[in-house]
Amino acid sequence: MLRIKTANGKTRQVDIQKEAILLDGAPFNWDISPIGPATYHIIKDNRSYTAELVQADYQAKTFTFKINGLQQTVYVKDRFDLLLDKLGMANMNELQINEVKAPMPGLILEIKVKPGQEVKKGDPIMVLEAMKMENILKSPGDGVVKEIKVAVRQNVEKNQVLIKF
Repeated sequence: MLRIKTANGKTRQVDIQKEAILLDGAPFNWDISPIGPATYHIIKDNRSYTAELVQADYQAKTFTFKINGLQQTVYVKDRFDLLLDKLGMANMNELQINEVKAPMPGLILEIKVKPGQEVKKGDPIMVLEAMKMENILKSPGDGVVKEIKVAVRQNVEKNQVLIKF
């Protein structure tokens, strides 16, 4: 069983069985034929469709299709995702950051963010000089800067809190 969320926010349940495909519990009858490496001709309810798989991200479980020229993205949840949802563990692999600590002793050369600023994983947040080398510290996850605990030209110790999220 799969749960699919479409770009317009609709959630559909797909159950692929040996003899049939069920869409929201009802039989989904269609005729599908490949016409290219990622392109298919589909007949459903006496209507003809051309579907092309534009992008597939198997890790994020998102698939983008172009159906008769209209682009649609679907988000797929398999039985394991549904079980994690049921157990309340759906967002366990999202990194929740609360603070960034100094990885080594050094001198703060530059602060690239401000309180209230939203940062994404990998965004540069600070430049720390250690052993005569400049190290760009990057955000370990997505978040909003709540407080900056250091100033430019301040010496810091290893594991000292630099930024709170």
